[in-house]
Amino acid sequence: MSTPIDFYFDFYSPYGYFASYKIDEIAARHGRTVNWHPILLGPAFKAVGSKPLLEIPLIGEYSAHDFKRTARLEGVPFIMPPTFPGATLAAARAFYWTNEIDSEKAKTLAKAFYKAAFAEGRDLLDLKVVTEVTNQVGFNADDMLAAIQTDAIKNKLKQAVQDSLNKRVFGSPFIIIDGEKFWGNDRLIQVEQWLATGGW
Repeated sequence: MSTPIDFYFDFYSPYGYFASYKIDEIAARHGRTVNWHPILLGPAFKAVGSKPLLEIPLIGEYSAHDFKRTARLEGVPFIMPPTFPGATLAAARAFYWTNEIDSEKAKTLAKAFYKAAFAEGRDLLDLKVVTEVTNQVGFNADDMLAAIQTDAIKNKLKQAVQDSLNKRVFGSPFIIIDGEKFWGNDRLIQVEQWLATGGW
């Protein structure tokens, strides 16, 4: 059995959002599964001395244009959430709580969070939105709200972020296949070729 692919992403990453539509399908075509790992990019930005794309002169203007252009190319809806950029703590913690219950359904929740943020332009920093999306996917939102306040779930996210840094993950999406690293939605073409050929 081939080892799973690791998919690292931030819930407020537009390029992570685009990749979320395709990563499982790409993996399945090559007999692989995908482990989803929500992270927070803040610590990664600190580690590399960077900041969110829209806050970088020249790059920010280009990126705002490219987000919309990429969405048109890939045929997916795109609306920038009102609080972008921000730290999506509640959504990430909710994922790690649900992942302990049902890992496949946790992926459904992750996709629903992405849809809320970038297809509907909703504020994923608003706990009410996180609660509503959790309910819609079929998890008990009251249980989720209680769980994400526990040290156990807070520490799961902290550990996931630290693990990603230990693996030298510095952006979203970030994909690791048997130790080989690919950064960015535009690298999914290489991801597919790597899986098809066994690497080069």
